[in-house]
Amino acid sequence: MAELITIARPYARAAFEAASAAAAMPAWSSFLARAAMAVGDARIEPLIGNPRVRTDELIELLLTVAEPPAGVSPAATPGTLSAPTAATGARTARAAAPAASGRTPDEQRNFLVLLAHNRRLALLPEIAAQYELLRAQAEHVADVQVRAARELTAAQAAALSAALERRLGSAVRLHVSIDAALLGGAVVHYGDYVVDGSLRGRLERLAVAVAGA
Repeated sequence: MAELITIARPYARAAFEAASAAAAMPAWSSFLARAAMAVGDARIEPLIGNPRVRTDELIELLLTVAEPPAGVSPAATPGTLSAPTAATGARTARAAAPAASGRTPDEQRNFLVLLAHNRRLALLPEIAAQYELLRAQAEHVADVQVRAARELTAAQAAALSAALERRLGSAVRLHVSIDAALLGGAVVHYGDYVVDGSLRGRLERLAVAVAGA
């Protein structure tokens, strides 16, 4: 795991610098998240590293799978473009704002081609995660993971965000996932800071206390 983080770090930094130069951090977040999901797609995963698959074909398929839903703003979630050439992939990405036409900006496409040529496409999930850490540091925002037994209401999310901002001393961005196994409540995780307010957690702690009585 540590080795993957080390290998992914310079690619995440390159993406972050391109996004910063283009003032397009949200667009790059969306692009990297979709691309990271795409490399795990059953249609894509067996093709990565397959010598019989040309790089331009692989990137085109990857972009097709990662294409945002119809009607979503291309500035926030870039779409697809025609297949690049090997020469295009060899060039370093140049920072530019997303095209209004809904096509994938050249620097994002070239970023994927660079990863493909360096046999690093499989690292996209780790690259995306490290990019988000860099973005959060730059924006002075704490990305907090919340596992909840059910969807939070707007009021609950606002109250939790306010409490976390006071506790952490920075703005907070919640990433909520649903885990019905928690039975009730939620588990909050940010770095080494963990608060288990789930019903399952309370029951487990009660069981330990009873066993030790």
